[in-house]
Formats: sequence, structure tokens, C-alpha cells
Amino acid sequence: MLILFLIVFIDLVGFGVVIPLLPFYGEHFQADPFTVSLLMATYSLGQFVAAPLWGRMSDRIGRRPVLIVSLAGAVVSYIFLGFADTLWMLFAVRIFGGLMAGNISAAFAYIADITTPENRAKGMGIVGAAFGLGFIAGPAIGGILAGPDPLNADYTSPALAAAALSFVALVMAILRLKESLPPEKRAQLQNQPRVGRFQLLRETAARPGIGMLLLLSFLATFVFAGMETTFAMWSRRQFGWGPEQNGYLFAFIGIIAAILQGGVVGRLAKRFGEANLIVQGAVALAIGMGAIPFCTTVEALMAAMVVVAYGFSVITPSLNSLISLKTDSAHQGSVMGTARAATTMARVVGPAWAGMLFAMLGRDWPYYAGTVVMVVVAWLAWRSMADNAQAKEMALNGESD
Repeated sequence: MLILFLIVFIDLVGFGVVIPLLPFYGEHFQADPFTVSLLMATYSLGQFVAAPLWGRMSDRIGRRPVLIVSLAGAVVSYIFLGFADTLWMLFAVRIFGGLMAGNISAAFAYIADITTPENRAKGMGIVGAAFGLGFIAGPAIGGILAGPDPLNADYTSPALAAAALSFVALVMAILRLKESLPPEKRAQLQNQPRVGRFQLLRETAARPGIGMLLLLSFLATFVFAGMETTFAMWSRRQFGWGPEQNGYLFAFIGIIAAILQGGVVGRLAKRFGEANLIVQGAVALAIGMGAIPFCTTVEALMAAMVVVAYGFSVITPSLNSLISLKTDSAHQGSVMGTARAATTMARVVGPAWAGMLFAMLGRDWPYYAGTVVMVVVAWLAWRSMADNAQAKEMALNGESD
């Protein structure tokens, strides 16, 4: 698990490097806020297309080959990103990067392979910690390399740094990572008929309890991705920030996420259960999103971001854990790949929706609307939890009769 943690961490550092950079990169080519949001969404569009395919492929040929190929693709995409000199090239590079992003679903399936049901939430939290730590170093490195001036930022150095980091992760995967899926299970899965992407999505959603979890994952990511996409543009207008200041703020969010997902989430899940954490995380995310438009000082903004980071850091591994626990071991890769596809589609429509609100109604509206959506998520999660408790009670009463 340590090697997988390091690979995901290094790869996410590379991904995090470009996060504070892309909105300014888009505006450098005279893109408006809505076009910038589409630029952010193209990566996730490519990932949506590819994620179920990568997940299914990892079931058939193993997790390790998928991780290696997708990391190699990331290296190539970051190199071309550094030398993009038109807006259409920027879009093309981001789509290619998304198509090659099979490492995340394979990483979650890898964790499911090597953990017991009792330790699944802890394992997902450890991968989440790698995400968080990657978002500590990545945005900070990207922001420092790009500089504080939004009008004269360096767009090449951060992209090449991301390529170098992904190359290090690739070498580690080749040299040190062992396969987690036994040959006999791969052989069994290779004989199963091939299922289309949308049929796979329907079949996954039809599994008992999975459909609601996929919906909640979609909505939570939808809101968070909208914030992620529009925040650099919002902070530029609110505080006059450039890539460097945004990089530091996203690094701060990463610190909170790493602390929570590295150990706190596992303990909280054992004490309260994943379902309770989903409700709690949704409420926190609603509060944090609603507070952002009213932040007129950096201190107030930091406090709001702590709440946002807590909410998303709690809800995400809890949802992943429940999805995994409701799935048999033979289909972990395909189900986790489909779940990842649902969240990546949220990262397509979420940024586009937030960018449209930003452009048409004003910079604060993505956060107002996000608050409303998360209130709905909290209600749905609470209602689902209450229905499950009622069903269990009726089943117990029936057995006692």
C-alpha cells in the first residue's frame, strides 16, 4: 500500500501543479469565464469516456498495467501542455490527458483488492490522503513557478514540472508496484461477455443501494468541481490574486484533506458509520460554499475553505467505501470505474454550469447554487439512511415473528 500511496501522491502533485494555472492560462488566450470553465471540464470529459474502459481493463489484465500506461500518457500530455500556444491546442491537450487518466479508478480498485471490508474505509482514506498531500505540494509548486502576476504568468515551467513528477511515478510503478489482482480472478473475468459503457452504468446503478450512492457522489463532486473551476477567477476579482496566491490556498485545502483522510475519516467511520459521515459532510460543504461569497478578508476565506475541505474530505471516501462494500470482489474494478465515471461526468457538467452562472449572473452565484444542491444531498442521504434503518428494523421484526 505504501508504494501505491507514493505513486498516487506523486501523480497528484503533477495534476495539482496545473490547477491554479489553467484559469489564467485560458484567460491568457482571451477566453471568457464560461470558456474557461469548459477548458477545465474537457479533462474530465476525456476521463468520463475512458474511466469505465480502464476499470474494466484492470479487471481483465490487472491493475498494474493500467496504472503504467495511464501514467505514461500523463507524462506526454503535460509536455504538450507546456508548449500549447493557442486555445484550441490547450483544449486538445486537456482532452488527451483526460483520456489517459485511468490511474485513479485503478488505484481505488487496487485498494479494494488488498483490504478487508472492515478496513475498506481506512484504505480509501489513505488513497484520499495521497490526493490531499498531492494537492498540498502540487498547487504550491505550480503557483510559485507561474508567479503572482495573472497578466505575466509562466505557463511552461509548471507543466514541465508536472511531466517530470508523473515520470517519477511511472518509473516507481514499473519497478516497485506488484499486481494486486490474482491470475485466477483475471482469467475468470476475461471469459465474461463485454458490456457497453452505458449498459455498464445502468447495471451498476441497478445494484442494491448503488444507484443512490452514485447520485450523491455525482452531486457532491458537481458542486466541488464548480467551486474549483471558478475560484481562481473569483479570487482575482475579489482580492486581485494570481496563480501563486491561488496555489497556496489550494495547498492549504490539501493540508486539511490530508489530515482528515489520512487517519480521521477511518476512525470516524468506525464510530459513526459511513452513512452518517455522508450526511455530515454534505451539511459542512453546504455551509462552506454558502460562506464564500461573504468573505471580504483572507482570514474569513480561510475559515470557509476549512469547512469546504472538511465536508468534501469526509463525504468522498465514505461514498467510495460504501460503494465498494456493496460490490463483490470480482467486479470491484468495473464498479469503481463506473463510479469514477459518474464523478468525472460531474466534473464536466459542474464546471460548465458554474461557469455559466459566473458569466451570466455574477461571480457569487456558483456558490449560492452549490449551497442549495448540497442541502438537497444532505436531505437525500438522511432520507436514504432512515429508509435503510426502517427496512432493517422491519426485517428483524419479521424474523422475530
